[in-house]
Amino acid sequence: MLLRQEINKSLYGTLGAAHFALLFAIWSLLAYGQLVPASLLPTPGEVARTAVEMIRDGSLFEHALVSTFRVTSGFLLSAVIAVPLGMLMGTWKWALGFFEPMFGFIRYMPASAFIPLFILWLGLGEPEKIMVIFWGTFFQQVLMIMDVTKNVPLELIEVSYTLGARGLSVFSRVIIPASLPGIVDTLRITFGWAWTYLVVAEIVGASSGLGYAIMHAARFGHTGKIFVCILTIGLLGMITDLIFKFIYNTLFAYQRRGT
Repeated sequence: MLLRQEINKSLYGTLGAAHFALLFAIWSLLAYGQLVPASLLPTPGEVARTAVEMIRDGSLFEHALVSTFRVTSGFLLSAVIAVPLGMLMGTWKWALGFFEPMFGFIRYMPASAFIPLFILWLGLGEPEKIMVIFWGTFFQQVLMIMDVTKNVPLELIEVSYTLGARGLSVFSRVIIPASLPGIVDTLRITFGWAWTYLVVAEIVGASSGLGYAIMHAARFGHTGKIFVCILTIGLLGMITDLIFKFIYNTLFAYQRRGT
């Protein structure tokens, strides 16, 4: 029980599985025990049957594929701009002074508030939905990458100056390599944020996607379908998280501490 003491992988996995089991047990108790009306909380069995039906008719795969495309597109658009810009802000003070005040101001504005403007500017097609996800992800992402770059140890930069490196050489040979582990981890976290904006992005003018399916099911009181779509979003988010962790552990094995 020491603070920050490492635990082995088996115990780590067991604790995670225990948490899922506890939540499932509470859900089953509330649903099967009829402590919550079935119209508000479906049973695990009902959710499983609904999932099988949606898999058989292909609707779950279709909605998941469309939503994955939208989330990935918005995230990649954000990352392509945020990574170089965040590193620029974290390296040169003139860039920090120019960009940070405005980005710090905009990031407090909810992405959902811009939906009417995005509809007017971009219409009701895919660009509007991708823009909502981009807008909800970009400003937090660029500031987090800026912080990662700012936290590169000053000693590394000073040593590179001592060895004769200057300007862009220090940036390319010291700051970028030292920042990459933190940047990859930041991308992992912000990809998770991108998934949280999915329902907001698909709430208007959509005819497919998991967010659309959730809203459509809510109109008709199909709580089982709502649960299936929510769990699918969580599963897809977990898969992307595991992919980024694999990339991190593969590229930066020296960062691991044996967990």
